[in-house]
Amino acid sequence: MADMTPIFRRNARRAPQDRLVTLVRKPGCHLCDDAQIVVEKVCADLGVPWEQKDITRDPQLHDRYWEQIPVVLVDGEQHTFWRVNEDRLRKALTE
Repeated sequence: MADMTPIFRRNARRAPQDRLVTLVRKPGCHLCDDAQIVVEKVCADLGVPWEQKDITRDPQLHDRYWEQIPVVLVDGEQHTFWRVNEDRLRKALTE
């Protein structure tokens, strides 16, 4: 079974508390403030840890996401940008 291609392997469902949400934002950004409210609510409801990163303090994040902030990452992968949909984030963290 170890040699099966990833297409045929089932992804193991991870518990929400084993996930990590990262909010990439900048100071003074009203969309970032709105995104943080949604991230805080969903993560608190599900027991998911979350962190925020300031795009103005990280050159790599700045180069990658400057035109998309706020950006939400789930387990290091981009989930969304600009507007955060509560239902969509909740679904991503529980499936």
